[in-house]
Amino acid sequence: MTDLWDGISRAIWMVLSLDANLLEITLRSLQVTLTALVVASAIALPLAAFLSVRRFRLRRSVIALLNALMGLPPVVVGLVVYILLSRSGPLGVLGLLFTPTAMVIAQVIIIVPLIASIAHQSLRDLWAEYHDLLISMNVSQWQKITTLLWDARRALLTAALAGFGRAIGEVGAIMIVGGNIDNATRVLTTAIALETGKGDFALALGLGFVLIALAVLVNLAIHWLGRTEREGRW
Repeated sequence: MTDLWDGISRAIWMVLSLDANLLEITLRSLQVTLTALVVASAIALPLAAFLSVRRFRLRRSVIALLNALMGLPPVVVGLVVYILLSRSGPLGVLGLLFTPTAMVIAQVIIIVPLIASIAHQSLRDLWAEYHDLLISMNVSQWQKITTLLWDARRALLTAALAGFGRAIGEVGAIMIVGGNIDNATRVLTTAIALETGKGDFALALGLGFVLIALAVLVNLAIHWLGRTEREGRW
């Protein structure tokens, strides 16, 4: 019990004193996850808008596939990316395995379906309101998409934050493709797993406190955005 409280007190001190190791790992986590979020949003949001305004034969199948991929096991994603980027894989010549870029690729694959599915639900409802107006104005498909994306920006930010929350807490895929290399690919979740295994509970708890704080901030932001969006409609 004494060791536990000692670990907790040391972890709190590491957070408050901005321990160099803890800060480095946190900043790398944010760099990887925010990069993945920007790339995933650039793919998922226009895709969600396109699925809202365009009718085609396989549209329902694509939407169902996106919803199904929301539950895609991250370790499977990590395995697939590992195979593609390994020396014997088709993209092995790029030398991306065990780099932050490989971790970004894995996170993008994981969160694109989540962001696209959440965004599509909001854009679909907005399109029902805007359909007659935009059709009567005879605007192009691109103008319809950009109009929906702009007017639903708060809801889309909520979708993006949900993707961030999923990515920042991911451990399986990035452990496989990143390798958890010190000063290179070690991030919050992989470092927590490593330090716990080593018995260094102080650093593991410190990193855990940071991860919990990020998760709480994301959820508070989602709640605030959802509330302001509802108030804006009234």
